[in-house]
Order: sequence, then structure tokens, then C-alpha cells
Amino acid sequence: MCGITGFTGPGDKRDLARMMMALVHRGPDGSGSYHDPEARVFLGHQRLAVIDPAGGVQPMWNADGTIGVVFNGEIYNHAELRRELESRGHQFRSHHSDTEVLVHGYAEWGEDLPIRLNGMFAFCVYDKTRRRLFLARDRHGEKPLYYTLQGQVFAFGSELTAIIRHPQISTQLNRLSIQKLLAYGFLPAPNTILAGCEKLPGGCSLVFDLRTNRLRIQRYWQFKLETDQSWLDRSEGDLVEELRSHLFEAVRRRLVADVPLGFFLSGGVDSSAVLAAATRYLPAEQLKAFTLGFTEPSFDESGPARQIAEAFGVQHAIEWLDLDKARDAAPQLLARLDEPSCDASILPTHMLSRFTRKHVTVALSGDGGDELFAGYDPFAALAPARLYRTLVPRPFHQLLREGVRRLPVSARNMSLDFKLRRTLAGLGHRAALWNPVWLAPVDPDYMTELFQDPLSPDELYSEAIGMWEASDAPSLVDRSLEFYTNFYLPDNILTKVDRASMLCSLETRAVLLDNDLVEFCRRLPHAFKFRNGRRKYLLKKALEGLVPQQIIDRPKKGFGIPTAKWLKTMPETPPMAPIPGMRMERVAAAWKDHREGAADHRQFLWSWLSLQWGEHFAGAAPSAPAVQSADVEVRTPAEVA
Repeated sequence: MCGITGFTGPGDKRDLARMMMALVHRGPDGSGSYHDPEARVFLGHQRLAVIDPAGGVQPMWNADGTIGVVFNGEIYNHAELRRELESRGHQFRSHHSDTEVLVHGYAEWGEDLPIRLNGMFAFCVYDKTRRRLFLARDRHGEKPLYYTLQGQVFAFGSELTAIIRHPQISTQLNRLSIQKLLAYGFLPAPNTILAGCEKLPGGCSLVFDLRTNRLRIQRYWQFKLETDQSWLDRSEGDLVEELRSHLFEAVRRRLVADVPLGFFLSGGVDSSAVLAAATRYLPAEQLKAFTLGFTEPSFDESGPARQIAEAFGVQHAIEWLDLDKARDAAPQLLARLDEPSCDASILPTHMLSRFTRKHVTVALSGDGGDELFAGYDPFAALAPARLYRTLVPRPFHQLLREGVRRLPVSARNMSLDFKLRRTLAGLGHRAALWNPVWLAPVDPDYMTELFQDPLSPDELYSEAIGMWEASDAPSLVDRSLEFYTNFYLPDNILTKVDRASMLCSLETRAVLLDNDLVEFCRRLPHAFKFRNGRRKYLLKKALEGLVPQQIIDRPKKGFGIPTAKWLKTMPETPPMAPIPGMRMERVAAAWKDHREGAADHRQFLWSWLSLQWGEHFAGAAPSAPAVQSADVEVRTPAEVA
């Protein structure tokens, strides 16, 4: 796991050094850089040594120095690819570096390389012969990759923080993105918080031509359900065995490391599945699991986690967290984030990562299970929501919303009044908007009060609407699965885990996002994911006999913190650095209403604090250099072929 950055065009080695310094937390074990003075290409790499510490130094080059790469991530099928490339005549110099597979793989397959990779990755290949840079990001966007083309400067990096260290890159806030951030609770790719900067979506590659100063983007993969209805005739036992086989193999691939390795253990189904599979390959007493325990019972999952650890006989460490004391760490964490985070669970995720990093360098997680197997609460709400929209007239809906607004406000985790307000906000819109509005820190109605020039719901959620309407999935469940997997997973969950863990130089590996396991889920009919109100149906069936039944049957509990309670104890006056286009008096009113218990604005106010405390972006200087439009050509894989 590492940090990568670089640029082409005006600039010097000092600019590259500043960009690299912004990524030291991602790669504290070493650094490497390269400068081609004739082509004005600069590449930088900060390394967290996990695979082949001796042979994985970057930038890494082929034998004649015509193809070089800087790489962040892990390629889990690198051994198989190495054997295939060796059979084609490629000669490797490292012992078992996965980075070298990218060098030879690009030489052999060119732009078709990413589709062959099973892993998490963001990399940049410098092809001297063709005078171009080739960048790619993994299928789900586990590893971040940002870029910008401003004037004669093309720059890229694992974080925006690195890119803006180049003196010719603008730091102007993107007004459109601020509204989308509050509408989704995250920024869907390619949007970023900065004008003129974009993030390469997961499953995409980018070619920058050094001769023409043009770039093109193409998509090599996208999650799309292609369910095989014949599987409905297969025995459930056969499907359980196939799912177990994919799960075990996904874990086996991710147990390879030349540094200490452990497991996040929350007490839920997904992390339990990962740990259960790991015991098939390593003695239980060698496995180390890590849990964050909360002193406030409604947020604590340490009991079930301890039960799982004891059932498997693994080493188990719990760090107990006083949530009121943890509040004091929020400003420092939010100030260090690359972009604002509307998800308050980034705080306990970071604290768990920091605790885990004291013992190991790599941690396996169960991220992705809720998206692939319909694990979230909204999946259970879809059928009632459709019935509600059919039967309840709009005037009566508005009366219900007003009545729910008057309910007493609770600060408990996922309280009933919180769920009711959130559900009714979504049901005021068509089905394409239910899921994003249910997640939103600010619903579209309140957005019109908060912004001087508010976007319409269709503009706010254009990405989600486009995907929903383009989908040929026949059911609400399937379309919702595509929404969560294409948007919420990469741009919220995986971004949160990446930022929270890499701030303390911990590599995390999402087991359930293995290529083969995801392909199985793409073909699996949703009746095996959500059945008779039971979420993660087949996954839970596959865990029977492997995981204690009490864990399989227990209700899902999110990894949360008492944000609503904390915000009531904050200073009477909120931080109020102006944000372009926002009505500051409405922010002050929301702050006051929440502190007094008249309203529940926990998600919006946490998002506001993240905007305010982010040291690089809040109140960005209006005198920043003007952003020039990039000359971008976008082609589909079919057009490229």
C-alpha cells in the first residue's frame, strides 16, 4: 500500500517533493521519484512495504527503461499473471513483487491490462515509446486516484492534497460539488470538492497523450446485475457450496503478506465470515482480531465480537472507547481528510485502524457484504415504499411529514424518529430518488432553504438517476443493489475506510470484493439475497455451521457514534467560515435548533463541521488561479475496439 503522485508540464523537482510529502502517511517506509527532463514528466512514490520489501522499490522499470510504473495497492493474482507472462517470454528481476507484473503486463496487454487484475489498485504507467501516461483504478475504487488538467499541467495523485501542492493547480471550491456532497452524503465520481479536479471512477482507465496534451477515459468494467434465472432451479445447497468456495478463495488470496496481518472484527456477519474462512488456512492461535468497544451500550458490539473470537479460538484485542472523550479527536481527524466526510463513522473507523496498526500492518475487512447481498435497512423498505406511493395521496404525505417532525428528538443510534423522518423524506420523490434521499444529510426540500441557487432534485442526483433509468434490472431490489454498489460503496464506504486507515499507515483489504465472488453475486438472483424480509439470505445460509447461530440471527447494527448527542454539547456558535452559495443564517438556525432539541440535524451539522475543519478546502481563497477547461475525449470500450 502506497501513495502515488506526479505531473507533466511546468514545474520542477521541488514541486514533486512537496506533492510526495503530502502522502508520507500512506507510505512511510520509503520513497522514490523520477524525472524525464525532455518530456517534462515527474513521477513520485511513497511506499508502505507489504509484498517483497526488498524487490518492490518504485518507480519500477522494464529492462530497457521504456516502461515505468508507480503503483498503490495489491494485485492478488500476481503469481498467476507472472507465470503467464513468463510463458510468453517476459523475464522478471524481482522475487515476487506484484508491481513488476504491471510493468510486464502493460508491455504485453497494453490498455487491456486492468481487466486481467484481481486486486485493489491505482497506478500510473509511463510509456516512453508512445509518449503517454496510462492510469487505471480498480473495479470498485478501493484505491483512490485523482487527476486534473489545468493549462499545460496534468497532475495526478492518491489524494487531492498532493495535487494542490503543485503551484499551478487551483484550490477553488466547486459549488456544484458542495450541493451534491450534502445531497448524497458523499461525492459520486468523477466529482470532487475542488473545481477543475476529478477522481477517476472505479473500473476506468485514463490515457494522457504527452504530444497533444489531451486525455481520454474509458470504462473497462462496471458492476451490473446480469442475473441467471436458471439458478432459481438450482438446489440451495449447491449455491451455498459455490458461495463458500468463492469466499474461502477470496480470503486465501488476501492472506499473502510479508508483514504482520490481522482482521477487523465488528460482531457482524461480514467480518465473521472473513474470520471463519481464514481459520481454514491458518491455525486459529496465529490469527489476530481487533475490535473497538464503546462504553455507551447502544453503540457497542464488543460482546458479539468476543463471542466470535472465542468460538474460533483466535487472539482478540479490544480497545475501549469513551465516546465523549472521542469527540475531542474529531476536529483533528476532519482537518486531515483529503475531502469532507459526511459519514461520522469515519471517526471510530480511524480509531480502530490506529489501534490495529499498533499490532499489524495489514487488516482484512468485510466491506462490500451489505451492497452485494442486500444488507441495508432500505432493502426492507422498498416494497412498503412502493405500496405507500400507490395508496397515500401527496397532501396526506405532507401532513404525515409535518406530524413526524413534531415527534420528540432522540439522540440514540438509529432511533425510530430518525428512521421515520428519513423514510418520509425519500417517499416524497419517485423511486429513482428513494435511496439517495434516504442517505442524504440534507433532503432536497431543505436544500432550497440552505442555498442561494439550489439545484433541482434531478440535477442533484443526476448520477443516480442516470444509472437507475439506464438499468434493465426488473426489480426495485436489483436497481437498489446497483445503486449501492456503484455509488455508496466506492464513494462513501471504501473512501472512508481508505482515508481512516491510511492516515495511520494501515493497509485494509476488502475480501468480499474479490473478482470471482462479485461475479457470482452479479449472476445470483435477488431472491437469494433478500427473501421474505431476511437480508443477506444466502450469505447467512453459507455461514451456518461455520459461525455461531446467534451471530447470524442478530440484527444489523451500524458502526456509529452519538453525533446527535455530541452536537448538543458543542459551542453555542458554530464555525462559520463562508462557503460559496450557502445561506449562513440557515446554518446558524440549524445549529441552534439542534442544540435546543427542536430538530435533528446530526448529519448536516457533522457535514458542516467537516467542511469547516478541513484545513485545505474550507474558505478556499477566491483569488486562486482560474481553472481552464480540460480538452477531454471520452470513449467507450466498444469505440476503442
